[in-house]
Parts: sequence; C-alpha cells; structure tokens
Amino acid sequence: MAGLHDEVVDVLGREIAAGAYPAGGVLRIEEVEQRFGISRSVAREAVRTLGSIRMVFGRKRVGFVVRPRAEWNSFDPKLIRWELAADRTRQLTSLAELRTAIEPVAAAAAARRAGDDDVARLVALSERMVVTARSGDLDAFMDADVDFHHAVLAASGNAMFGQLHESVEEVLRWRAGSGLMPEHPRPVAVRLHCEVAECIRGGDRARAEEAMRELVAEALEGTLSVLGADQ
Repeated sequence: MAGLHDEVVDVLGREIAAGAYPAGGVLRIEEVEQRFGISRSVAREAVRTLGSIRMVFGRKRVGFVVRPRAEWNSFDPKLIRWELAADRTRQLTSLAELRTAIEPVAAAAAARRAGDDDVARLVALSERMVVTARSGDLDAFMDADVDFHHAVLAASGNAMFGQLHESVEEVLRWRAGSGLMPEHPRPVAVRLHCEVAECIRGGDRARAEEAMRELVAEALEGTLSVLGADQ
C-alpha cells in the first residue's frame, strides 16, 4: 500500500511542479481515485501528503486547490526532486544560491564550535573521499560527500543549518543519479573538501568559509558545464 501511495504522490507532485495544475487548479479525490485505480482512502492520503508540502489545501465542496508556488515548502526533499525534474537548470541555480548563502557560514561556525568528535569525523570523511576518488568508486565517494556536508552543517552548532542537510543531500544524490558527475571526481573538489576539514580542525574560520564557497561554486560550475554539453 505504501508503494502505491508513494507512486501517486510522485506522479501528482511532478505534474504540479511542472505546471500541469496551475495555482488555483483543483485536484478532486474521486478523479485521483479513478485515474490511478486506487481506493478513496489511498487517494485522500496521497493528496494530503501534497498538502503537507503546502502544494495544495483542502476547500469544502471543491476539492484540493493548488497553492501559488511561493507558498510551497521549498526545502522538502520530494519537492526539490520534482522541481529538478521540471526545470533542472533553474532549480540547480536556486539550490546553489542557497548553499552559497549557508554552507560557507556553517563551515566558519564549525571552525569555531566543532568538538573533537566532529573534527575527527570530517577529517575521516575527507580522507575517505581521497581514497574512493582514486579507486573510482563513485557510490562510496557520493556517500562520503553527502556525509561530509551533513557533518559540516551539524558541526556548525546551528540547529537551523543542521536541518538543511536533507535538501543538500537531495541535490547531491540527484546530480549523481542524473549522470551529472564526472567519471572521476575532479581533483579540485577533492582538495577543497580536505581543505575545509583541515581549516575546521585548525580553527581557521575565514579560510574554512572561503574554501567551502569555492567548493559550492565548483560543484555548480561542473554540473552546469555537463548540462550545457548535453544540450
């Protein structure tokens, strides 16, 4: 049942994100029920899931009405995935701007606040990225990359920064899953991860922030260059 529910949510979410249902458009439970051949309860729960992301809201005797895009919960990982499918260049740019605003500041804060365990984890993850980059194990490299950025956000000591890790993970994994990663991780990216870890370990707030800013910019540049080559 959960698989069917998730499938319906994914289809409808992608369609709304792509503009198939404009703001003010209506999703009716009976139509969802008939379209997917599902029970009323599954249809209702699927649309309620979209409501939890603030994409729709219920209106008596009308159905579920699509909200304006500005009211959607842009940090929800599912919505990030749907927005990437709808317009990946625009969404990647938006996410890069978010990361540029947050992650360098988080790295600087981590250089000030990170405990010994935080530092040991960051250094170990950066070393794992070096090893997996050399071996060409892209899956292991991606896991370490995701964990590294999560660890920086957590080590910042700012709980609000920490809660952004799912958004960052979604774009990192989407990039890899969409074939937008180079066959071998770029040496500059590996070096910058190591530099961020070392600056946090050494308490160098200014350079930790600068290195993370360079890292986020490098990731966007690399992704957009691959997108451009594909077009």
